Amino acid sequence: MDAIILQLACPRPVRFVIDEEFYRKPVLKPVLLMARAIPIDRRKPREAIRRATEQIEAGQIVCIFPEGQLSRTGTLGRLQRGYEMIARHAGCTVVPVFLDQLWGSIFSFRGGKFFRKWPKHFPYRATVAFGNSLPAEEATIARVHEDLLKLGADCFEQRPELRLHLARRALRGLKRSPFSTLVIDGMDGSKLSCGKLLGVSIALSRSLRDKFPEKRIAIVLPASKGAVVANLAVALANKIPVGLNFTASAEAIGSAMARGEIQTAISAKQFHERLSNFPWPPNIVLLDELLPKLKRQTLFWWIAGIIIPNFLLARWLGLPHHGGHKEAVLLFTSGSSGEPKGVILSHHNVIGNVAQFTVMLDAAPEDSLLASLPFFHSFGCTVTLWYPLIEGTPIVTYPNPLEAAKNAALVEKYKITVLLATPTFLRAYLRKAEPKQLRSARLVIVGAEKMPLDLSEKFFGRFGKRVMEGYGLTETAPVVSVNLPDPILERADVTVQQLYRLGSVGKMAAGIAAEIRDPETNEKLTIYDSGMLWLRGPNIFEGYLKDPQRTAEVLHHRWLKTGDIGRLDEDGFLYIEGRLSRFSKIGGEMVPHEVVEQKIIDVLGLEGSERRIAICGVPDEAKGEALILLTAEPIEMDQLRAGLNEAGVPNLWIPKKSAVVEGIPVLASGKLDIRRCQELAAQKL
Repeated sequence: MDAIILQLACPRPVRFVIDEEFYRKPVLKPVLLMARAIPIDRRKPREAIRRATEQIEAGQIVCIFPEGQLSRTGTLGRLQRGYEMIARHAGCTVVPVFLDQLWGSIFSFRGGKFFRKWPKHFPYRATVAFGNSLPAEEATIARVHEDLLKLGADCFEQRPELRLHLARRALRGLKRSPFSTLVIDGMDGSKLSCGKLLGVSIALSRSLRDKFPEKRIAIVLPASKGAVVANLAVALANKIPVGLNFTASAEAIGSAMARGEIQTAISAKQFHERLSNFPWPPNIVLLDELLPKLKRQTLFWWIAGIIIPNFLLARWLGLPHHGGHKEAVLLFTSGSSGEPKGVILSHHNVIGNVAQFTVMLDAAPEDSLLASLPFFHSFGCTVTLWYPLIEGTPIVTYPNPLEAAKNAALVEKYKITVLLATPTFLRAYLRKAEPKQLRSARLVIVGAEKMPLDLSEKFFGRFGKRVMEGYGLTETAPVVSVNLPDPILERADVTVQQLYRLGSVGKMAAGIAAEIRDPETNEKLTIYDSGMLWLRGPNIFEGYLKDPQRTAEVLHHRWLKTGDIGRLDEDGFLYIEGRLSRFSKIGGEMVPHEVVEQKIIDVLGLEGSERRIAICGVPDEAKGEALILLTAEPIEMDQLRAGLNEAGVPNLWIPKKSAVVEGIPVLASGKLDIRRCQELAAQKL
């Protein structure tokens, strides 16, 4: 099918190189003869190169599929070097080509089977992108790999659903199965079907539209069915939901509200009373007081949502057809390395990232998610809020991700299959959850901070579940990459591309392109080199709210400078080696704080559930910077130096001094509070 689609898109005849094993199959041979395919024998590479070269020299276009096998994962596999040798022998140019959306068609292996599934759309559209031609000497594996990722990003941008309004997309998703349960509240066991959720959200949205003219409304609620209703209602009112981190300081919250021009917040009475120091805006909507007054409206819209066609209902609600690059959601960064910034996520961003995550998760009808991550966190906002609303995967909400015993009980009770957490929250499961409670979980995915190797090993040892580490940023809406379980072989003679690699953060989502550049000069490196990671794709944010200077520092022609040092390997796995802010330049060498911390943990045997040390860089007259070790308990520095030396750690990497602090500062998400650590280090000098 790839060959047919490609030939239909190409104005000139294409001679396809095909494995002789397939060429000889009786069903395929007549078609391949008509297409004048070039059969090759993998056991005779020189003969294959000669035959392809002859056709190129005769003026033919020759096409080779460099992965060399059918995809069982939908991701770009390792490129084989055969095309390089053919191009150099023939002295010809190489044109990278990318085919998008064929994964998911009946001809793909998505869902674990070929053919035996209904097409999701009819007609089923595919996109073909032709890249710039490369001279043979420039068409290296690294360059072609990079160009294919860029073409994939260009193709993804053509998908029509990315132009829709977020509320319209959610409306379509909820109307697909109006009687199916979508939300279960873990606190009281109450349930919301798709239809009822739509009814109550529309009723609330009408009230919000009538009473509050401003374009942004804050949501001050933990993960719960009320928070789902509030976020959806604000979007259905054609307004922008603003996730406020109620665990942050009053000063940080006040700054966020001033920047976002927040006049109205949605909360609940009991939660409102608990937040005594919260700088509330002038208008407060308490759901538990307002929703009982909207029972008649809720019933009306519940019925209307079931019987009225999608396009008519959206028109009745006054929802714009296109959202595109307009602001859809406003989130504030956790501020791990500075003042929180307002991250503008457009309809294009959220819908695009949901589409990317949908392909990655490939959820089955029996799948469900534990939604305990706060919706003001980008991971929770996209993956446990908008993804279920758009795709219909059920969620079980719980307001506190740190209450591992209760979360584990919910996993067991409702047979939850997908557990999403951060490493900090995962440590709590080690202490408080029983192995049988997580038996139903087929996927345990962590993000937001780097996962310590010892945590992964301990979790696997206790629960028998491999932890799948992912990577993302608030500015990427947030999912960039994630490890996934390797596909199950349908036959012993079939080889598949890996989806999991220990130490990596997995393969990047479809539609994301990457570049690696020198952190200091911005000089472009190959994607297999280590350097500053730059990303482009539909999920890259629109900019920081009212902050053009910081926006210009990280966004360049839709490319995002992530601030992370990383690289890809030839199989497409992404490795994150640390944030640039967590490196110190000592004597001209870049020293990674996280690596030094792990070495210290190994030497002193500090593996455990809590963070007990942190490395900071401080000014040093002799070498520019020096390392200082913040520790929650006294450490004998002579013993540490001796242990690090014995472990082969370079002298430049050994902390100059240590300082005892009451506790290592962390944010609500579990991330290290870099800004506060630096302040403590400066005080201890």
